[in-house]
Amino acid sequence: MLTFLISAIKIIVILGFLVLIHETGHFLVARLMKVKVNEFSIGFGPKIWKKETRTTLYTLRAIPLGGFVNMEGEAEPSEEEGSFSKLSVPKRFAIVAAGAVVNIVFGLALCFVVFWIASGNFGNALLATGRVIVVTAEGIKELFTSAGSAVDQFVGPVGISSIISSTQGILEFLYMMAIISFSLGITNLLPIPALDGGKLLLLIIEAIRRKPLKEKTEITIQLAGFLLLMMLAAYVTVNDIIRIF
Repeated sequence: MLTFLISAIKIIVILGFLVLIHETGHFLVARLMKVKVNEFSIGFGPKIWKKETRTTLYTLRAIPLGGFVNMEGEAEPSEEEGSFSKLSVPKRFAIVAAGAVVNIVFGLALCFVVFWIASGNFGNALLATGRVIVVTAEGIKELFTSAGSAVDQFVGPVGISSIISSTQGILEFLYMMAIISFSLGITNLLPIPALDGGKLLLLIIEAIRRKPLKEKTEITIQLAGFLLLMMLAAYVTVNDIIRIF
């Protein structure tokens, strides 16, 4: 029972914290751009805690596997003051990219700190962090050159939870947090609708066309991307369970 409790705490700490800094990245850049944030939420599902301020509702929800920043004018165009939809493409791009950028920077910084503590050498820590970047880049290349076998290597929430629960000692725990943060940031930037990378792709298309896609077209693309993502998540989860058991 104690082992299960410790494992659960590890999982909640890592996933909860990484979601928090990801959404905080979106939130801070949105506020910097004078965008009204209607809700800042960590987790999905039923609310277990909430605090409402003059401008934003802050919530903590029951399922700590994600989060969201609900901005005025994000889901649909709005002419209200502080609307996301009224911003220029570069400003919207910065807001959308901010979450992934925070995860990447945090992940690499923490990797460096862990390697530095373990080796006591600045140069070795820098080289080891560089190797993390190279290995990740090779993984992304494989994803686009041999999609079938690469997808089989994906790890979902079940697999990640299993890896986190098996960590031993604080350095291994922090290293795993760093790798997951970096991987989360990179994955979020993939040009798949429903991910931040998909939204960035739509913004690039809008910049090239010098006008946004039709709302119906964009909704269709986002829905198709969401369905694809759910199918991929289901496939990866099944693979995770098979690997574990």
